[in-house]
Amino acid sequence: MRWGRILLVSLVCLGFPHIDDGIGVPRPAQTATLPGIQSNIPSVYATLAADFPVGAAVWRGALRGPHGELLKKHFNSITAENDMKWEHVEPVEGEFTFGAADELVSFAKANHMLVRGHTLVWHEQNPSWLFKDAQGREMTPTPENKALLLQRLERHVRAVVSHFGTDVYAWDVVNEPIDPGQPDGFRHSAWYRITGTDYIVTAFRVAHEAAPAAKLYINEYGTTNPRKRALLLKLVRKLKSRGVPIYGVGHQMHVNLDYPRASAITKTVHMFAALGMDNQITELDVSVYRNDQQYSSAPAALLVRQGYRYRDLFKCFRKLRGSISAVTFWGLADDRTWLTHYPVDRPNWPLLFDAELQAKPAYWGVVNPRRLPRPN
Repeated sequence: MRWGRILLVSLVCLGFPHIDDGIGVPRPAQTATLPGIQSNIPSVYATLAADFPVGAAVWRGALRGPHGELLKKHFNSITAENDMKWEHVEPVEGEFTFGAADELVSFAKANHMLVRGHTLVWHEQNPSWLFKDAQGREMTPTPENKALLLQRLERHVRAVVSHFGTDVYAWDVVNEPIDPGQPDGFRHSAWYRITGTDYIVTAFRVAHEAAPAAKLYINEYGTTNPRKRALLLKLVRKLKSRGVPIYGVGHQMHVNLDYPRASAITKTVHMFAALGMDNQITELDVSVYRNDQQYSSAPAALLVRQGYRYRDLFKCFRKLRGSISAVTFWGLADDRTWLTHYPVDRPNWPLLFDAELQAKPAYWGVVNPRRLPRPN
């Protein structure tokens, strides 16, 4: 999807949603062309062990070869980039396909990693049958369609959460339900148009019934934006007042070199913590772009600046330990990132390791900022 330049600037300022995160993303380079990973540098997760687990969102191809070695060395938590989403696990109604997701879970268990489930309910990446009525027509908001859609939701959530059981310690139950551009503040997805907010309540209730020990999160982007934050706070308060078993808030944190400020992140986390919510950084990456620029190769000065940006972010996160219980990167290395195709097609280098799986200044910004080169 290509966006106009004015819209692009506004999206960067608000924090990117992860529309189709993984669709159209190029596969990593063939492992035969990659050098070995750097075995003599500190592990990211071991460096931050006193603060919180550190994860990466991955696909099954990242479990083998140098990618798998990188994953094992630096991360102690994984998220399925796409393999637990509805279109992947229930492409045909009532027929569940867990093979790819099971492979990720098995890898995590074998390597003593945590697993975050992503995501049970989202307005994207759904099978075509989901929003069709009993006669195969597109659903309209009727009592009959509401009952049917909630029935499908309950069956799906119960089946998926029960399948993974205690192997998945946390779930992004509902993903991106807020839209500050709407007068009522809710994203007017098919879920909302047909069920109102009942889909949110149902998803949390059923997930808790299926896995009572699992930590259940509402996951959103742009949570430092004041209006969006206020709307999400209002929703969380309402859910809590109704006894909905919500455990915490996932802050996606698709950011760039300048926005948002660390002070805004701190304020946001404190506001949700004051409601009794846990907080997790669920989809972290740092775009090197601030507007409609485009580079064919990564400017060295920008990568250094990115290193300092990661330094400042993790300084903020570590100060918030106790309120932030985990940090997950949306990807493993720069050879596979959704930002290659969003919001426009252009190379991007948002993660700690480059396309050859070697440590960047971003890595040193997290692990040992004293190793960062001086900025120009």
